[in-house]
Amino acid sequence: MALEPPRRLVRALGESAPGGDDWLEQLPRAVQQAVALRELTVERVQVPGGRSSLVVLVRRPDGTPAVLKLAPPRARPESERAALAHWDGLGAVQLLEPFVTEGVLLLERLHPDVSVRSLPEARAQLEAAGTLRRLWVGPPAGHSFETVAERTGRQAEAMRASASAAPELAPLVDAALAAREELLAAPPEQRLLHGTFRQSKVLAGERMPWLAVGPDPVVGECAFDLARLVRDRVEDLIASPSGATTTRRRVKRLAEALEVDRERLRGWTLFRAVESGVRARRVGRERDAELLLEFASWL
Repeated sequence: MALEPPRRLVRALGESAPGGDDWLEQLPRAVQQAVALRELTVERVQVPGGRSSLVVLVRRPDGTPAVLKLAPPRARPESERAALAHWDGLGAVQLLEPFVTEGVLLLERLHPDVSVRSLPEARAQLEAAGTLRRLWVGPPAGHSFETVAERTGRQAEAMRASASAAPELAPLVDAALAAREELLAAPPEQRLLHGTFRQSKVLAGERMPWLAVGPDPVVGECAFDLARLVRDRVEDLIASPSGATTTRRRVKRLAEALEVDRERLRGWTLFRAVESGVRARRVGRERDAELLLEFASWL
């Protein structure tokens, strides 16, 4: 069975592990083993696919369509499995097997080429927000999910290092770090969050109209999750003469629609945009960095 990882995945893994590892080299064999173990029939690799995993469209022995997903350890696939099991199909794609194979998930097949992003902007935000609301449940007792404080702590260290090397970044980085410190002082709730939610992470399904995929789960306040949705279609916002006004209006509307404190949403939107912009610059994605940091300056 010939298998070629999508270029997008190869490029993204090169950014996250510049020194390289052997996961991509072992991937064809891992797919063969996963397919044989489950007696699956392979249809095709999903292209362009994601930035952290290989998605293969398959059929189970009874002909049921499914998705086989393989991810390296640094993408935390076992954390994704635990979150999907806890949601149990409520607002998110359904796990199809109870047993555990390291780094491999067998999932309900959605419509991989139809995301909420294909809808007009206002409708897309409405559907995405409704999906996100369903995911915000209490974490399981004794969970081992990363917390928002832990994740953003690691990110803050990298941001400080980047600002030291590029002083022009310092004002935005300082503002983002100050916002983080203030927000972590008194979080209003602790929920299981998707962690990387955006319009393209919500796909059309049969069981429900829209379902979330690809979580990088984290436990913390809802405003952290919603913050990534605020900057969706950032390239359109930047291109618009009223981009800054539209952004502030979007913060207000999303905060009101999902009953999240507006200033907390603004603060996490600032932190996450600056963190993403600094990271994009660090790995050489200058255009992405420029868009994200301009967006952040509006907040």
